[in-house]
Amino acid sequence: MGAEYPRVHADQSASFRLKAPDAQKVVLDIMATKYDMAKGADGFWTARTKPLVPGFHYYQLWVDGVSMNDPGSETFFGVGRQFSGIEIPEKGVDFYDAKDVPHGDIRAHWYYSRITGQWRRCFVYAPAGYDTSVNKRYPVLYLQHGGGEDERGWPMQGRVNFIMDNLLAAHKAVPMIVVMDRGYATRAGDSEAATLAPPRPAQDTAAARQAMAARFAERMKVFEDVVISELIPMIDSTYRTLSDKNHRAIAGLSMGGMQAFSIGLNHLDKFTWIGGFSGAGNPFSGQPFNPATDYNGVLKDADEFNKKVKLVWVGIGTAEPEQMYRGVHGFHESLEKAGIRHVYWESPGTSHEWQTWRRDLYDFAPRLFRD
Repeated sequence: MGAEYPRVHADQSASFRLKAPDAQKVVLDIMATKYDMAKGADGFWTARTKPLVPGFHYYQLWVDGVSMNDPGSETFFGVGRQFSGIEIPEKGVDFYDAKDVPHGDIRAHWYYSRITGQWRRCFVYAPAGYDTSVNKRYPVLYLQHGGGEDERGWPMQGRVNFIMDNLLAAHKAVPMIVVMDRGYATRAGDSEAATLAPPRPAQDTAAARQAMAARFAERMKVFEDVVISELIPMIDSTYRTLSDKNHRAIAGLSMGGMQAFSIGLNHLDKFTWIGGFSGAGNPFSGQPFNPATDYNGVLKDADEFNKKVKLVWVGIGTAEPEQMYRGVHGFHESLEKAGIRHVYWESPGTSHEWQTWRRDLYDFAPRLFRD
């Protein structure tokens, strides 16, 4: 509270400062760039970055070779642990800022999973008026985080509540409940704990990669079982939902996008609105996507599929890593070639980061639950 640093400047560069009088070397590590910090006579180390891309960015400090978080900043759960973060404002853009509009609530909801044998936590966004409009029922969007993050990602880094508040206040979206669950799960009795990323093979061989993909797919199947058998029934019994498939959507970013397509396409009796933000319907096997055979062939008959599914939405940032961009764009091309009706959208100038996914949600949410 009241910290002067980190400080964002008018040109979107940022200055950082750390008091470490006994340190020999301090390095700022942000957006894949490292800046050597300069030591002053007062024991403070300082550095100023080049102009940064607008949005939320993780960063860390290296003090004599040891990674640490910045005590002048808040931390956020990302890349598998708590990490320092900084917000670079985007000039003229405020759709994810707090405004003087009616605000919904984000509620922490704990439930016991018999599938995993553990207590789980999800966050639930209830729109403004939920507690007063006691006879009204709402559609539900299940919204997933990416790999290395957890159920806190969308409420904290993504600012989902402000995005939804502002859309609803402008009458650009249908009032809805948004459920954000932890995207990792292992079956009860499994000796291997749930991890935040696919297991890394000891040797980078084709067989090792195939085994890794199979294990990752198995973990994702457990999470799918949790969503279908436990999470959805719990939400429908606890909140005033419209509990049919036409009023239920699923979407996610990166790993969560893959989960959304896997769960959504495997359960068209549960979902008719599916979205992937920097994460598409490429199968967990690592093989190229094949609309004719993947997901039990539900995409094989385009006309039939287009009658069942109201929205397929695919998004990617134009500055994302080449492999990521190629994979998502290739999925879009496969859908187009197969005759699958869908929306494809690119976020200009952003990479694999929260500014891309905030923009994705801002485009995706208004399309949901429309006749």
